[in-house]
Amino acid sequence: MPRKARLDAPGTLHHIIVRGIERRRIVDDDLDRQDFVSRVGKVAVESETSIYAWALMTNHAHLLLRSGPAGLSHYMRRVLSGYAISYNRRHRRHGHLFQNRYNSTICEEDPYFKELVRYIHLNPLRVGLVETLAGLDMYRYCGHSVLMGRLRNDWQDRDYVLEWFGTKEAEAQKAYRQFVKKGIDQGRRPDLVGGGLIRSQGGWSAVKTRRRLGMREKSDERILGSGDFVQRLMEQSDPTRKDQFSPQQRSRLAASVVEKLCKKENVSVNELKSGSRRQKVLMVRRDLAKELVERCGLSLTETGRRLGVSASAIAKSLSRSAEKDFG
Repeated sequence: MPRKARLDAPGTLHHIIVRGIERRRIVDDDLDRQDFVSRVGKVAVESETSIYAWALMTNHAHLLLRSGPAGLSHYMRRVLSGYAISYNRRHRRHGHLFQNRYNSTICEEDPYFKELVRYIHLNPLRVGLVETLAGLDMYRYCGHSVLMGRLRNDWQDRDYVLEWFGTKEAEAQKAYRQFVKKGIDQGRRPDLVGGGLIRSQGGWSAVKTRRRLGMREKSDERILGSGDFVQRLMEQSDPTRKDQFSPQQRSRLAASVVEKLCKKENVSVNELKSGSRRQKVLMVRRDLAKELVERCGLSLTETGRRLGVSASAIAKSLSRSAEKDFG
């Protein structure tokens, strides 16, 4: 069966796995490692790609990122092609270095973000590149050391990750490290590698249980997330869907819609974007979510950014609105 085309909307959260061709090495020494990591960061800054978690092993690498305005393919092509050319020249070799197709899975943020950060950052410990969590704290070729403050990478979005664990840096670091420590005994997590129904629902037994209860959800092997999240993404990715506005027109219309409703309801745009849970703000955010997606044609991710919440929160809000409209 032919592979499906990538889902490559800008602003989407992706878990990327890059493997050497025939599982061969992609780095031979620290100069290679520094070159690879440097390219990951340099191109991220230039393409406005947000990097949240990463780990470089001997024959593969993991990235958790949010694609920039040019999309995922643009970013990955620049990183992998540039590094492969440099590696081949340095080691006097020819031919492909990476598997022809890297693995990319779109991830629903709320249920999976923290789990993926932990899973990715535990890879060096899991494969034996370091022996202890203390060793991982200091390991240069993994984003964990950046979160712990032992290494500095300006291109890694450290603050965004730590905000998931606390409002003050020291407390967030402590909570994050405890969370990582609890994951050591979990071993490999096949439920987090790839998408589809079985992974999103935590295994085949969970799928069968839900089916016995008459609960069926839409799924896609390219997406790790709930049925509602998958449904929304697929609708936005439908090639037959015709957008009424250009990207510039959508952006201007969206800004106008947000400003008008906030003014009408006496809610400031800054409070709306702050993630406030005040009841009045929640009501305005719910109404705007529907307007921005259905009327302005914004993606879930872009809508979430304008309203101060995640893409999955927008999907849930739209689902509740649909139930209210038709229930």
